Amino acid sequence: MGLLLAMKQFNLLLIAACFLTLSARAQHKQYLTFKDTKELQLFLNAKKTTYPLISVHRGGPMKGFPENCIETFENAISYQPVIIEFDVALSKDSALVIMHDDKLERTTDGTGSIGSYTYAELQKFHLKDNQGTVTSFKIPTLDEVLTWGKNKVLFTIDLKEGVPYAKIVNAVRKTHSESNSIVITYNANQAAEVHKLAPELMISASVRGKEDLERLNRMEVPNDRIVAFVGVSAPEKSVYQYLHSQGISCILGTMGNLDKSAAANPNRKVYYNLVANGADILSSDSLAQAGNELDLYRADKKLTSTNVKIK
Repeated sequence: MGLLLAMKQFNLLLIAACFLTLSARAQHKQYLTFKDTKELQLFLNAKKTTYPLISVHRGGPMKGFPENCIETFENAISYQPVIIEFDVALSKDSALVIMHDDKLERTTDGTGSIGSYTYAELQKFHLKDNQGTVTSFKIPTLDEVLTWGKNKVLFTIDLKEGVPYAKIVNAVRKTHSESNSIVITYNANQAAEVHKLAPELMISASVRGKEDLERLNRMEVPNDRIVAFVGVSAPEKSVYQYLHSQGISCILGTMGNLDKSAAANPNRKVYYNLVANGADILSSDSLAQAGNELDLYRADKKLTSTNVKIK
C-alpha cells in the first residue's frame, strides 16, 4: 500500500512538472552562460555539489525537428538548460558541417556520401526528421552552430572519422566558444592531442575507473580539464565517488537501453535515480521525460545555479 501511494504521489509530481515545463516553453528559454573558461571549470568541478544536466544526443531531435540542426537546438532550450551533443563531418571542399551519418539518405533528401559534395552543393538539400518528413531546415556549419550557441548552451563536439582535432580547435577559438565547448575524445591519445592543441579546453574522455584516469594524467591531461564519460550502463557508485573526489563530473550515456527502460517504466524514476546515484550529466535521446525527472530532482535537492538564465 505504501509503495502504491508513493507511485501515485510521484505520478502527480510528474504531471505537475510536465505542466510547468509546457507553461515555461510557451514563455521562456533556458540558457547556460559562462563568462570564461574558469567559470565553466568551476561549474563542472564535482568536488562541490553539481547541477545535473541533460546532454541532448544529436541535439534533441523530435517530430518536425531533425537531428544536428540549429532549429532543433533552439527547440531544446525551451525544455531545459542543456548540453548539446552534435557531430562534425567534412564536405568535399573541407568545410566543417554538422552531420552524423557518412551518407545523406537517412537525414536529408539527398543521396550519396557527404564527402562527395562541396558545402555549396550540400546547401541544396533539406534535413529530414526521424520520422522521415522533409523540413525546410538546412545542414549547418560548425561556425554557425558555435556562433548560435554562445551564452545559450554548452556543447559536446563529436568528430566523424577524418576530421582533424586541429580544425575543431581553430573553429572554437575563431568563434570565441572556449567557455561553452567540450571536445569529445575516445582514448587517451586523442585526449592528450586535444589538450596539447588547446590547454584551455574541457575534454570529454572515456574514464571507467582509476586506471583510465591515471593513464590520462600520465599523458599530461589534468583532472580540471576532464569530464568523464563513464559508459552507457550505470557504473558502481564507487566509480562516481572516486571521480568526484578528483573534481571530475561524470557523463552517463542513457541513449539506448537506459532510455528504453525509462520509457517503458515511467514510474521507476530511472533518470532521477541515475542522478541520485552519482551521474552529473545524462546523455539522452529523451529530452522531455529526462528533463521532467531532473526538474524534480533539482527541486527535491533545492539545487540552483547562477549559470542558468531563464529569458
